[in-house]
This record gives sequence, structure tokens and C-alpha cells, in this order.
Amino acid sequence: MIEKYFIRNDLTLRRWRRFKRNRIAMAWCWLLIGFTGLSFTAGFWADSKPLVMKWHGEYYAPLAKDYHPSLFGRDDIMVMDYRSMKFDGDDWALWPLVRWDAYESNKDVEAYPSAPSSSNWMGTDDRGRDVLARLLYGYRYSIAYAFSVWILSYLLGTLIGAINGYLGGKVDLLGSRFVEIIEMMPWLLLLITMIQIFGAGMSLLVILTVIFGWTDIYHQMRSQFLQLRKRDYVEAAKAIGASHGRIVLRHILPNALTPLVTFSPFAIAANISGLALLDYLGLGIAAPTPSWGELMAQAQSHFSTAVWLVWFPSIALLLTMIALISIGLAIRDAFDAGA
Repeated sequence: MIEKYFIRNDLTLRRWRRFKRNRIAMAWCWLLIGFTGLSFTAGFWADSKPLVMKWHGEYYAPLAKDYHPSLFGRDDIMVMDYRSMKFDGDDWALWPLVRWDAYESNKDVEAYPSAPSSSNWMGTDDRGRDVLARLLYGYRYSIAYAFSVWILSYLLGTLIGAINGYLGGKVDLLGSRFVEIIEMMPWLLLLITMIQIFGAGMSLLVILTVIFGWTDIYHQMRSQFLQLRKRDYVEAAKAIGASHGRIVLRHILPNALTPLVTFSPFAIAANISGLALLDYLGLGIAAPTPSWGELMAQAQSHFSTAVWLVWFPSIALLLTMIALISIGLAIRDAFDAGA
């Protein structure tokens, strides 16, 4: 399917086929796709509401629609507690595999955090929330942050690197000095300061990380454009009167994509681990949003008494890092062999 509809270039096709022959990398790809799919559809797998149910001859879909408790004979509460309902006779409910959302506390356990059980498969955190649900929901925030930072920083770095590398001269000289100033800034200290001033949030984290994180790919793209702008096909395009935009987009950029493709999995992995570190320090996504780093921070406080808080988030982060790094190495091998 990919080869038939998306790959039109022979060199790209050879690279794709070499990558596809790496069964370990392909297995990690499918595993990441599966994890991502589960996380972004987490409501179907981990939630405190039934997917669908039948109550007194009527059908309801609590996962898709909020119902007032009075419909089920409860006038003493404002938000329906479906777990307390008694399903008798023809009444029934189809529940997610995990009957907890990422924010609900299990009030039936004696103490928090509680060990893994049939009710909470991976135990609870120090507020009684299900660890599996928070891992599942937290992955979507990690992926959303990592991909947002990757796309925006690569776009910015590629744009500035292309301009400096293609134009050269004074433009490149001034641009390089500006990049050096950005790189000399204590970005982590500035990031912490800005978060303390404006408060933690996904949008702020993405913006601040992009501001200080585009310079790595900038250097790669600048060097690519400096090399390629003197090639014969570029000089020929200039001779026939092609515009600068056409030369950059049609002739240089397609031949300068190798750093963008090969470094992307490593950049995404670094973004995920970076968010986990910020969350661990309490400077990441605002509570009570589920976060892997926040679970690891709890693990430090309960290291000797709640080992499940140590192992499950650590294993999830480790598997994600191994998957992305393995994919990145396989892509690099494919591009090196197919060059």
C-alpha cells in the first residue's frame, strides 16, 4: 500500500524496502502504533462509565453522552456514579477493560498507594488513582508534546537553516551569530523561570521548547544547503531563470531531507524523556493531568513501599525509548545503504 500510493522515487523505494526488511524495527513500529492507538482511544479501554448499557428497557451510551442522575433514580448526586448501579433482570452494561478513568480515586482500598489487585491491575498512586489508566492516558500527552515540538522545531530550524545556507554571505554570518546567542542561553533555567511565572501548561511547554530546541536541526540543514547550492543541477536551474523559491523547494530541499528523516525518531524520543523529566521536577503539565514523570516523582516518595510506582512507569518509558531509538537506527542504516 505505501509503495503503491506514496513512494514515487526509486531511491526512496530502496530505502523503504531496506527499512522494511529490519523486522525488529518494524515490530517496534507496530508496537508504537498500537500504543498510540490505545492511548488516543483510552476512553474505550479505561473509564468509569460503561460504553453502552440497557436500563429499564432503554439503551444509553454514557461514554458518548452525559446523563443526569435523575434518569436512573438518583436525586442525591450531581454526577452519575454508574459503578453503584444495580443491573438486574434484562438490565446490563458493557464496561471498558479498566473500570477507572485517569482522575478517579478508588475509595474502597484502605490506604494509598495500594498494591496491584483485581480492581487496579497496576495498583494505585498516592491519591488512589489507577496507575494503568494514568499510564494509558498520560501517553497521549507525551506523544502530543513530542510530535508538536518535533514538527515546529524542525520547521523553524529548516527554514532558518535553508535561508542562511542558500543565501550565504552576510545573511549567513548574521544568522549564525544569532543562533550562537540562542545556544549560549541557559535554556533550562529560562524554561523553569517562565514556567514559574506563567504556570505550567502544554502550550507554554511546547512554545518554550521550540524556541530553544530548533538549533540542532538548523546546523544540519544549513550545512546541507551550503553543499547543495553549488551543485550542477542548481546552477542549471538558475541559468534557465528559475526563482529562488522553486530552486529551494524543488531542487535543494528534496535532496537535503536525510537529516530530517534520520534524526526525527531520536528527537521525538528526546522530547518524550524531556517532558517526563519536567513532570518529575513538577515543572511540566499541570496537575492533575496524567503524566509519566509525575508517577515517577511519586515513586521516589514511596520507593520502599510502592515498587509498582517505580517499575510500571519506568518500563513504559524504557520501552518507548527503545522503540524510537531502534527505529531511528534502522532508518539511518536504510539511508546510508540507499545513498
